[in-house]
Order: sequence, then structure tokens, then C-alpha cells
Amino acid sequence: MRRADRLFLLIHALRGRRQAITAQQLAHTLEVSLRTVYRDVADLQRSGVPIEGEAGVGYLLRKGADIPPLMFSPDELEALVVGSRFVRAFGGERLGRGATAALLKIEAVLPADLRERAGQTRIFAPQLDNRIEASGLIDELHRAVGDSRVLWLSYRDASEQTSEREVEPLCLSFWGGSWTLGAWCRLRLGFRNFRLDRIVAYTAGSEVFEADQARGLEAYMRSVGAG
Repeated sequence: MRRADRLFLLIHALRGRRQAITAQQLAHTLEVSLRTVYRDVADLQRSGVPIEGEAGVGYLLRKGADIPPLMFSPDELEALVVGSRFVRAFGGERLGRGATAALLKIEAVLPADLRERAGQTRIFAPQLDNRIEASGLIDELHRAVGDSRVLWLSYRDASEQTSEREVEPLCLSFWGGSWTLGAWCRLRLGFRNFRLDRIVAYTAGSEVFEADQARGLEAYMRSVGAG
């Protein structure tokens, strides 16, 4: 069992109890040694979790304590902060709002030392109004992917030639410098990747497609070597 999972189960075992639970009972529940229980309890107490009690007596969460269901290490927390910044900068407006709200909820229940650590990371992803992420295109295409709606694209290729495409959108991928729409192209009768910055115009129709094994997401992922 991973340590993070074990700590989660330990807190869950203490949550809502009116009477103390002994270390022996916790060891039996978690299927670990008494030494491991003592060490885990001590680590949680040092992290700010209000566990009361001692070895030989038993442990209890302080009455009224509001404990988050998951504890994060400093590195895990920094990864969440950095990840939320990247989602806000590159994931479109809807996911950006979701990332901001999720991070606020996490920070609201963190111990003071970890909350301070969350604001100290020095990896940033600035949000700029002149990027495609601020145009609303990602949100619209994301919605079409989620709704399985056929898209009509006016698309300009690398040689500046424009073609009209009817596609079944399957996923969006970010490559660090550009976004692509992975789709089944009804014109070419095959999977294609369309760079978002080359989409001249698009329309989401009312037709809903049903992806089968031959041209669904799993087949697409295999075609690009990710399956």
C-alpha cells in the first residue's frame, strides 16, 4: 500500500469517532505494524492534523476538526499549483476556472505551512490575451468533443491551401507549442490531426456521431502510437 493511501485510511479510521481507537486496532485495520502506526500518527501530527492521544491509550481526532480527505507532500502540492497555472494559461476558459476553484478549495484546508509553500513556487505560466487559448476556440472544440458533435472546418494546411472538412472530433492535444484536434476526417476517410491555429472557420452542427471501434478514440490513439 502506498504511504499516501495509508495516511488517508488512517485519517478515515479516526474521522467521526467518539471514542479513542488504539494503535493496535489501527495496525490491524491497516494491516501494518505498530511501529508504522506510531510513525504515521506522529507525521500527521507534525503536518498539522489535530490527532489527540498517545501510544498505549489510543488516538482521536479533535472534536470539530475539519480534515481534508487527502494530505499532500510539499512536492505534490507544488505540482498541483504549477498544474493549475498551466491549465489556466493553456486549457481554455472553462477548465481554467475549474482549476482556479479546485486550487482554492485545496488551499482552504491546508495547514498554514503548506499553504505558505503553495504560494512560493517559482514556475509560472502567464496568461496572454493574444494567444489562441484566449480566443474561446478551445472551449468550443472541447464542447464538441464532449458532445460528439460533427464539425465543419475550413482548414489551411502548411502550404497555405484551404479545404473544407467534415470531421468527427475525438480529442484535443497540447504539444507545448501548439494545439491539435484529433478527429476522423470524413473527406479523407482516416484519422487526421488539425492544428488549431490553422482552422480558418468552424461550425458545430446538430449531428451527433457514434464512434465505433474502427474510428473511435482508442483506434485514433493506436494510430498515433499512443495506444
